[in-house]
Amino acid sequence: MTQRRRLTGTCIGTVAASLLISVGVGELPAGAAPADDPTPAPAPALAPAAPSSVAMGAYLHYGPDGVRRMAELSRWLGGAELKVGHTYLPGDLWTNIEGGSQFLDEWARWRRGADDRLFVLNVPMLERNEARVPDHEVRRLLRAGAEGQFDHHFRTLAGRLVDLGAPDTVIVLGWEMNGITYTHRCGPDPASWKTYWNRIVTAMRSVPGQKFRFDFAPNRGTDAIPWTECYPGDDVVDIIGMDSYDQAPGRTFQEQATAPYGLQKQVEFAAAHNKAISYPEWGLFRNGDNPEYMRGMLEWIERHKPLYQTITDYCPHGVWQCDDNPKSSMVFRSMLFAKPVLPTPPVVPTPPVVPTPPVVPTPPVVPSPPVVPVPVPKPTPKPDESAPVPVPTPVPPTPTPTPSAPVTPKPVEATPAPATPTTPAPQPTPSSTPVKPAPKPTPTAPPQETNSTEWCFPLRLGAWLGQGASVYDRQICIRVPLPGRWF
Repeated sequence: MTQRRRLTGTCIGTVAASLLISVGVGELPAGAAPADDPTPAPAPALAPAAPSSVAMGAYLHYGPDGVRRMAELSRWLGGAELKVGHTYLPGDLWTNIEGGSQFLDEWARWRRGADDRLFVLNVPMLERNEARVPDHEVRRLLRAGAEGQFDHHFRTLAGRLVDLGAPDTVIVLGWEMNGITYTHRCGPDPASWKTYWNRIVTAMRSVPGQKFRFDFAPNRGTDAIPWTECYPGDDVVDIIGMDSYDQAPGRTFQEQATAPYGLQKQVEFAAAHNKAISYPEWGLFRNGDNPEYMRGMLEWIERHKPLYQTITDYCPHGVWQCDDNPKSSMVFRSMLFAKPVLPTPPVVPTPPVVPTPPVVPTPPVVPSPPVVPVPVPKPTPKPDESAPVPVPTPVPPTPTPTPSAPVTPKPVEATPAPATPTTPAPQPTPSSTPVKPAPKPTPTAPPQETNSTEWCFPLRLGAWLGQGASVYDRQICIRVPLPGRWF
């Protein structure tokens, strides 16, 4: 395919901590998005379709970013597993064609992640591969290669792949050789080109431990030379691939399939040589969104079962990293990995038969456990300190006269009775009978009180007043609390 962005061979790769690959003026490596390109927005989740029997992948970026974007593309496809990883070696210098400077490390690590993965590596046959080298210089280089001058570069590459754990890499050697874009083109000297191909394959197969498969992948159509004229032989070719984009010749997909040296010719040629087919590059070109081409190519792939297919996905060719092709994007997702799940039509019951719904017994009500009240202790009322302490009135004992001499009671400290605020009574006359002190009463303990006693004294005011027995006579009792015994 002509005029397509690809890894350039015009710049010098610089190695520091990691490989820095430069590109030609005005060109980006195939699939290399600018560093500030936004990550494509995630698409709405769709139900995954039945998995295809064809191993599928995509070319997303030539460097380690290509590995990372594979996981993102898988999520965009509804979780579909991408089993093919695809990248290109830089064609600017022989050191990069040898796979040096850790360029292959990330891809080999991805390959080792699962046994059924397939690593596809496009390998240039000559340095300065996109430098627009004229035909006479291409002819000289092809003849030098046919003489074996470049064999050691390819033995070095083979050894590195084996050492990295990728000995079964699919090598797409000298791709699109029937065009005019690359220095490793076949047109200037087909015979030397075929001899050179044989030397490269022989050199790489000489490395112990290798299991490489070599993919012969021309452009679809005649291009500068019919690709069958460059075919190097069945013993050095394992797969017959084809790079196919929606570009001339062929205005419709059917024309692209049936045009001279088109898709149908590839299938027939591979069958005649007992080879598998592949589509290392395919997709949109620069003709805008083309859902009909996308549908036709996916149907072709599913019908003819190539060993693998990897769509080229970057603008303007892509369906995921390029928002300019929404219709093709929808066809790609829905046909390949994200077919919508159609709802099952509801079953309409026969009108006369109305099933009686079963009676669902009401589950028994489980009573809640009774709430046991927590007893609250009745608070002891706080005594009213301001209220007077009631003094029970004792029953006055009847004094019994005793012939013995009066006993003077032992004085007891008691609160004296308040003086009567009246005029002092007149002194009794000598004829008055003196007041005898009351005898010591027999104490009668008040109920439920054992540590107290009372002293009672008769007060006969009537005798003093000359009234005899008088209403003024009183008996005064004094209640004295004692500590547990009588005095």
